[in-house]
Amino acid sequence: MSYHHILVAVDLTKDSHKVLERAMAIAERNDQAKISIMHTLEPLGFAYGGDIPMDLTSIQDQLDDHAKKRLGEIASADVDDINQHVVVGMPDTEIHRFAGDNDVDLIVVGSHGRHGFALLLGSTSTGVLHGAPCDVLAVRVGKKGEASDE
Repeated sequence: MSYHHILVAVDLTKDSHKVLERAMAIAERNDQAKISIMHTLEPLGFAYGGDIPMDLTSIQDQLDDHAKKRLGEIASADVDDINQHVVVGMPDTEIHRFAGDNDVDLIVVGSHGRHGFALLLGSTSTGVLHGAPCDVLAVRVGKKGEASDE
């Protein structure tokens, strides 16, 4: 089986470069498969439970602009602007939606390999794995991960 469209879901941390590098290597081995990269911003209303009696639109717009700039830095020359996506919503839901709508056959995400209590709370990579319409590769990142700079 070969991959034709790879979605790289990143959290905009320094480890995002490593996740993209892994996806680029897979794309190269699969006849230069198309790569899309995305970051999902959770709506501010979700973060604060809707308890703030003010319009958060301008703040959300600023966060969106910052995320687009940071995503562009990560993608640099590797991913065309048209294939860079910043969306607002719940990360696993938006990643699943994008993958289904765009014939993605591999999703690549970073995984910090949480254990114990953090594992019980779940993570984006776990959420992406469950319900994904295609294969999912979790790239180990962080202090003990092979993709770490440390």
